[in-house]
Amino acid sequence: MLGFLVWLLLLFLCWPIALLALVLYPVAWLVCLPFRLVGIGVEAVFALLRSIVMLPARVLGGGSVR
Repeated sequence: MLGFLVWLLLLFLCWPIALLALVLYPVAWLVCLPFRLVGIGVEAVFALLRSIVMLPARVLGGGSVR
């Protein structure tokens, strides 16, 4: 909601920049998408490694480790 209000303020102050931002936002989202997917993959690998390292402690009764 705040982003929309800022965009409305920009539209009121300088409409060409606001329209340019409106057009370029999907392009920026598409450019950032591969980086987000890589981040999700890296986070999953770290979670897997953490669970492998913590497995002996959980098996020996270390309780719920978070």
